[in-house]
Amino acid sequence: MPHDPLRQELQQVVQRYAHRTHTLPADRYSLLRPEVWQMLHERQRAICQGLAARQWEPASLHLTEVGCGAGGNLLDFLRLGCRPEHLTGCELLPERLAQARELLPPAVRLEAGDASAVAIPPGSQDIVLQATVFSSLLDDAVQQHLANAMWRWLKPGGAVLWYDFTVNNPRNPDVRGVPLARVHQLFPQAVTWDAHRLTLAPPLARRLCALHPSLYTVFNAVPWLRTHRLIWIQKAD
Repeated sequence: MPHDPLRQELQQVVQRYAHRTHTLPADRYSLLRPEVWQMLHERQRAICQGLAARQWEPASLHLTEVGCGAGGNLLDFLRLGCRPEHLTGCELLPERLAQARELLPPAVRLEAGDASAVAIPPGSQDIVLQATVFSSLLDDAVQQHLANAMWRWLKPGGAVLWYDFTVNNPRNPDVRGVPLARVHQLFPQAVTWDAHRLTLAPPLARRLCALHPSLYTVFNAVPWLRTHRLIWIQKAD
């Protein structure tokens, strides 16, 4: 795609993230908040179930995360048994990449800037992970450009591991939901799709957990109150 639209969108992502950082409460994503740790544990269980179903051995997996943030997801894969030298994280925001570098072992490869420009050999990754990155990209062409790079990196039989929300947040114009139909458009060559609805709508979860943490589980049992999807998007062998 032309370089200028890509550069403009990435600059706007940085600006939008800076705006959210300055307007949200400092503890909004703290793991000490009951809704946050329950969302995280739910997602971790789903990922572990997906790995077990595919009988993939973590120590042998090569994984790249697009938008690795401060490194929390990569740290989870290290705990699962992945080898640090097999992990790569790409992050657009320098301050978050610096946090990841402090948290993760030196053998984990961390790359700054535009993830689609990172020199990852084609067909080299078992898993390419993205978690709430595409909902921050408001340009369709930029979304497709990044999806193409992620698909190119995958080995035959590998999978994109996708976690993102599916519905728009009317209170936050800086993001947009990515419905399942759009994910199919982004990865038309996928041979299998394994999609799961997760995550009680965060605004609702915050209100309920302020009353009592156990209410997260009660209301999360209603599928249409879950706003995110975790999807294994499989490439042909």
